[in-house]
Amino acid sequence: MISLNKITKKGKALYLAYDQGFEHGPIDFNDKNVDPNYIIDIAKKGKYTAIIFQKGIAEKYNIEIKKSKIPLIIKLNGKTSLHKEEPLSRQLCSVKEAIKLGAKAVGYTIYIGSIHETIMLKEFENIQREAHSNNLPVIAWIYPRGKGIKGKSSGELLAYACRIGLEIGADIVKVHCSDTKDLKWAVSSAGKTKVVIAGGNKEDERTLLNTAKEIMQSGAIGLAIGRNIWQADKPLELT
Repeated sequence: MISLNKITKKGKALYLAYDQGFEHGPIDFNDKNVDPNYIIDIAKKGKYTAIIFQKGIAEKYNIEIKKSKIPLIIKLNGKTSLHKEEPLSRQLCSVKEAIKLGAKAVGYTIYIGSIHETIMLKEFENIQREAHSNNLPVIAWIYPRGKGIKGKSSGELLAYACRIGLEIGADIVKVHCSDTKDLKWAVSSAGKTKVVIAGGNKEDERTLLNTAKEIMQSGAIGLAIGRNIWQADKPLELT
């Protein structure tokens, strides 16, 4: 079994996610948080268990990342928000490149319910095999999207996403959770695959903290949180 010790602390995880620039464009940024160095500084001072970047930032800011000593997770695929048809996110970085850049784990998004899900599942299969042969953990971002999810409840889809993470051999599955009452069953559905919850859209701080508490009570090991932290006025206090 692949060890998660390099990207967890005492079995728990708090990841600082910063792949939104690719996924959403610069709309999420201001003059301060548009700079990856600001994010690296939050991760270092906040003692995050890992930081999540696409390969371009991981490459261009590699010296700064290594100096911070924060474990690096590289997202291997991505797509823009401009294309509105059935979602497809293709691999853009290889496992070999990620290892060379010092990654302690790799991540990959699969949109279940999309007509293109088989393409992403096949790419994940190859990534998982290569990563595990190099003792590198693999995180599956699994998000229900597309025509195939019509008529399915959010709770059903959440549990399905978690179960798929287990079935395809992910070490961690990262999912969105719209209602924490559905989360305990979803975590059980993931079996020995660990569950991390995506931070999602910006929330007020009280709501965020209450949600985080409920997430941790469900059996999930933690959060992968971005905008709610680095858009905050006092990100370290919130951390």
